[in-house]
Amino acid sequence: MKPMAYLDNFYHQFYGPETGRKWVFLHGLMGYGQNWRKIVASLESTERVLTYDQRGHGRSFQPEFGYSPEDYANDLAKILEELGWDKIILVGHSMGGRNVLNFATRFPEKVEKLVIEDIGPEGNPLAHEYYEYLLNLVPTPFVTREEARRFFFEDFIKTAKTRENVTVMANYFYANMAEKVDGTIDWRFSKKGIIDSVRYGRSDDRWHEVDALKVPTLLVRGENSKELSPENYEKMLASNSMIKGVVIPNAGHWVHSDQAQPFIEALKLFVGGF
Repeated sequence: MKPMAYLDNFYHQFYGPETGRKWVFLHGLMGYGQNWRKIVASLESTERVLTYDQRGHGRSFQPEFGYSPEDYANDLAKILEELGWDKIILVGHSMGGRNVLNFATRFPEKVEKLVIEDIGPEGNPLAHEYYEYLLNLVPTPFVTREEARRFFFEDFIKTAKTRENVTVMANYFYANMAEKVDGTIDWRFSKKGIIDSVRYGRSDDRWHEVDALKVPTLLVRGENSKELSPENYEKMLASNSMIKGVVIPNAGHWVHSDQAQPFIEALKLFVGGF
């Protein structure tokens, strides 16, 4: 494949035959494209799939500024233009769900079907403070990977006040540690980019985007989610007839990880099989 000037800013993977329907999956805050691997494995025999680390995340470029849903959505628009992909099935989890919501309202002609996983459009101007608190607990950089491991699975678990299971969060943070050029161990992502993503993504509510959706949309909620409340889930369904919903039992916020097979079955039903 010829070099892609804009896509080359992003660590990315293609799966499946080029003749298949085009899918793009966008991960959540502090995630990366490989978070979708288990889901993509069920599609790649017939579907053409793109996953990538979004800006500021994983191994992609980490600009100093530009972490609003509009910025993330503009990245996707440029990537699709470069690829020549006219229409896609678009899936986004958490922060990625907010980004795909913005994309679908601004570029509806590009979206065949939309899947929003476990995120609502409500605003919370103080939301970034929680992530700022957690990230600031971590005394990066670490001299060795063993030092990082010891911190997360001893000190962090004892002291961090987390909404989700603290051990799960410790594992998630530790997975985001990477060796830098100087040999130290530091965040794989842009710390400022993470905080700004929450700051700008949550600064205002985005109910107007939900109301404006003109593409068939599946809203997926984890039964035990603390992120998408039952009230906001129902309100989203009631606000736009284009939105259908599914609640997946025994799943938290990470629905596609907690209950991969039911998530895959929900996708299949929504798009008519694959």
